Amino acid sequence: MRDTSVPTGWDRKGLPGWCYHSPALLALEKEHLFKTHWQIACHVSDVPNIGSFQTFDLCDERVLILRNPAGEVRAFFNICRHRGSRLVVEDQGTCPNALICPFHGWVYNLDGTLRGAARPESYPAMDKNEFALRPIEMEIWQGFVFVRFRPGPQPSVAELMAPFEEEISAYRMADHVPTDGIWTENSPVNWKSIRDVDNEGYHVAMAHPALQDLYGSTYLDEPYVEGISRSDGQFTPTKGRRWAVRNYKKFSKPQPYLPDHLHKKWLYYGIFPNSVIAVTPETTLFYQEFPLSVDTSMLRSATYRTKDEDRQQRAARYLAARIDRETVEEDIQLTIWSNEAMASDAFEGFYLSDLEYGVRSHHDHLRQILPVYTQENAPEENQMAAENAALCASAAP
Repeated sequence: MRDTSVPTGWDRKGLPGWCYHSPALLALEKEHLFKTHWQIACHVSDVPNIGSFQTFDLCDERVLILRNPAGEVRAFFNICRHRGSRLVVEDQGTCPNALICPFHGWVYNLDGTLRGAARPESYPAMDKNEFALRPIEMEIWQGFVFVRFRPGPQPSVAELMAPFEEEISAYRMADHVPTDGIWTENSPVNWKSIRDVDNEGYHVAMAHPALQDLYGSTYLDEPYVEGISRSDGQFTPTKGRRWAVRNYKKFSKPQPYLPDHLHKKWLYYGIFPNSVIAVTPETTLFYQEFPLSVDTSMLRSATYRTKDEDRQQRAARYLAARIDRETVEEDIQLTIWSNEAMASDAFEGFYLSDLEYGVRSHHDHLRQILPVYTQENAPEENQMAAENAALCASAAP
């Protein structure tokens, strides 16, 4: 059983403010957090047919998810082996027969092997496998496609998520289909400010009137333990004061295969360092944030539904999305205000409530990967990597 109790006497300050405004630290985060930990690329239903593809960019890497002629989903770097051009330009689509590089016209089969170079007489003989697209480590779990650019500290996704496997399996997420595609939006904050807000429900009562109306004080956060967390919001017994909540509670219709205790509940499963899978009685969704720069992040999310959704469930899904979108807009503003403070000389650190231990436990995971976070004062930018390496060496057994 996961021990999710809050320890006594813990440091309530969290990360120092400089960690949110350091380009040199962001470079370490890209290399040691985002490229070495599992990231959600899409759902298998986003690439439904042979030749279907989904692309996205993350921390200077370009990803191509493609369904091959055998019907298997595979992940590749979206990089032509000739000159490194972006091979597939669109975010999503279908290549019925082959992938053709828009730079010089090299052609790749749908299994990633090279079909042929343009003007082949200008090259020596080329092996189709030697010059195939470079694969990325990939794992499909509950229908979600995860990728990892380099080996890292996390085990397989299945092993990582094992504590939640039974509960999540009840939703049959692998059978869901997309609603409106993958949504993205840029926000003018450091990625950690987004995660800090999302990792606690202490602010729900004040900042999110719709969520407070939906599940109120029933909301419970579990801290990050072994790289995963869980949050639980049980519907309040009241009808709801707000129009969207009142009608959502009226129309919410759980899938017939869900057990009774999941009929009136929203659940959120956090995956270190930056992803969340959320479920409602009607839908499954994921959301995550990626750093674009030290002070700009991309929000990325998609929602999925059952194939046989009826009119009542569709209405409930619309209302849930309305509540969720309102919440996202509120959170964006909260992250901006919080992120601004990190640059102020007056900021002396957080003073976290027990209800915000999810923030602290996420910070603890960050410190384990990059011990330079433990420094109260910012190292010189040109010494950041060396300082972190020295701290890693001193902590090694």
